[in-house]
Amino acid sequence: MQSPSIAVTSSPRPFLALLGGIFTLAILPLCAQDDRPVVSDRDAPKEVVAANQLPTLWIAGDSTLRSNAPMRGWGQDLGTFFDPAKMNVVNRAIGGRSSRTFYTEGRWKEILDGIKPGDFVIIQFGHNDVGPTDERGKFRGSVKGIGDQTEKVKKPDGSIEEVHSYGWYLREMARSAREKKAKVILCSPIPHKKFDSRGKFVHDWQDFRGWVETCAKTEHAAYIDLAERIAHSYDALDQKTVEGYFADKGTHTNAEGSLFNAKAVVAGLRAIPTAPFDGYLNAAGLEVPASVP
Repeated sequence: MQSPSIAVTSSPRPFLALLGGIFTLAILPLCAQDDRPVVSDRDAPKEVVAANQLPTLWIAGDSTLRSNAPMRGWGQDLGTFFDPAKMNVVNRAIGGRSSRTFYTEGRWKEILDGIKPGDFVIIQFGHNDVGPTDERGKFRGSVKGIGDQTEKVKKPDGSIEEVHSYGWYLREMARSAREKKAKVILCSPIPHKKFDSRGKFVHDWQDFRGWVETCAKTEHAAYIDLAERIAHSYDALDQKTVEGYFADKGTHTNAEGSLFNAKAVVAGLRAIPTAPFDGYLNAAGLEVPASVP
């Protein structure tokens, strides 16, 4: 079966150098102290592709897409909306990774080596990109922005790593997948659990949302504003209900929350103008209405 194309708006790189230098006050609190643990799941078994010639939907991301109970990521539930007789869904997300470390550890190359023409790749990073690039951020942070600027970081073994921007890593992933004739979808990160003094849900990732969208346009990928899409859905719920979707202080969802987010992803996929996934969804997937945030 030939996969339908994804229609996106192409545009030249809009002020990448200028945007790449942005480091806003909204990000500073996240970078001040990166006390989150590095998830130790290097030995977690990798999902493999079924021995068939069906198109594969590859998933790349962090622990908000794949984690251990009681936490659960939306990538673990996305396959429940697809017909396994029509498409393979392979979740290669892994906890503790940023766009930088997923790339430098060779995890992206493993996906790239498995991509065949007609496959799809959905990518979401950001939660581990926000910290400093050095030991203060556990060597996970990427340079803020989407430009071509770099920072040289000395590693514990004495080696020097040239760290690129968040957008550089996203563009490299999207470009290399597209060169292998895969269709790419870039997602903004899922929102944190945060409410204001009135109990109103606080939307976040403002800068990252714009960066991901620009990278998607630059690399002719589809874009799902997952941060805003989910936050908009949370707006319609009371605080207690939203809090019940999380397994920790404010980042990782539980099983109920991961399913909620997976439906938001499906809604975003169905909203892509050419509807490239509709032919691969099962009945549950087709029941999810296509919608804008």
